[in-house]
Amino acid sequence: MGEIPIKKETLVNHQPTVRPEPGNDPLVEPIHRSVKYTYPTVAEMDQLFSGEKAGYFYSRYANPTVRQLELLLAKLQDREDALATSSGVTAITNCLLSLLKQGDHVVLFLESYRPTRYIVRNLLSKFGVTHSLISIKDHEGIAREFERENTRLVLFESPTNPMTWIADFDFIIGQAKANGVLTLLDGTFAGLHNYGSYAFDLYIHSLTKYASGHGDVLGGAIIGSEEQISAIRPDYANTGAAIAPDSAYLILRGLKTYFLRFREQCENARQIALYLENHQRVKRVYYPGLPSHPDHELAKKQMCDFGGIVAFHLDGTEAQMHEFIESLRLFILAASLGSTESLVTPAKLFFATDLTAEEQKRGEIEDATVRLSLGIEDAEDLIADLDQALGKVFG
Repeated sequence: MGEIPIKKETLVNHQPTVRPEPGNDPLVEPIHRSVKYTYPTVAEMDQLFSGEKAGYFYSRYANPTVRQLELLLAKLQDREDALATSSGVTAITNCLLSLLKQGDHVVLFLESYRPTRYIVRNLLSKFGVTHSLISIKDHEGIAREFERENTRLVLFESPTNPMTWIADFDFIIGQAKANGVLTLLDGTFAGLHNYGSYAFDLYIHSLTKYASGHGDVLGGAIIGSEEQISAIRPDYANTGAAIAPDSAYLILRGLKTYFLRFREQCENARQIALYLENHQRVKRVYYPGLPSHPDHELAKKQMCDFGGIVAFHLDGTEAQMHEFIESLRLFILAASLGSTESLVTPAKLFFATDLTAEEQKRGEIEDATVRLSLGIEDAEDLIADLDQALGKVFG
């Protein structure tokens, strides 16, 4: 049967299709940008809708490029399945909205990402979800809150942002399992390769950070068992949480160098932490890889490395801290973390403006607290930059 003759106005909307022959596969998978997917018959389309047949229908539900990313993320976290979202915050919001209902109670920690606190305290409260805000180090308080009849889940991160406290997983998971509480871990700071051996119900990651690694794309992930992800997927699809295929592709590309970057960032963080710990104008350094960190032994037990974040208190005023940051030449004053360049932020301004003075004190965030996110530059250059800035401020 020959082709139907069509005019050029029609041809540009029904273009020739070119696909490699079987076995002649592209080394790099193509980006599937199509929003819509076709089926040859109505019956086969019906099989897709009923779940009898696998396939794609609309990219808000699933997309081949996005699915490639999801399968890789699940394997890196030692789980069965994942959902890739448009940002890390979308992953947090979508997961909580899907799992919670009116009357449920959430256990949240002071030492949490500020948008996480906002979502729980400001957004979920509108829908009748209550919460408690305690310290991740308050084991007595954790046990008490988990025993509440309506406590549905606990959401936390480790290491924490910005002071790098380490959560005691055995204690938290044990208490949660004993009381039927869901455990959601934000593993962004530790990376996708840590914590897979622990019995968390779900993992959340900001793929914008270490997964992408280049600061040029937003993305997030919810990772768990096939059963858990399947239960969340309808809400994910119908609230428009999906990541775009082009963004998924950039994260897939970034993940090819993930371990190379992460190792270098951890080593840079270790060397910078040691330098700062021995500087007379630094009061205290927070890095889980330092033996002086209160949670060092716990970090050694739970992690295979210690991450790329270092926090410290300058022995000076807030104004001197600002002058120090502004004197840095290689460390860039910017939000986020995990990309190839090293960043610096004033901890109180970026991470604690929603906390009371008492809550900031409990979280050990001071006026002159600084957070560094280490990139992959030469460690000696970074130390020299810190040294000249400290010298400029303090002499």
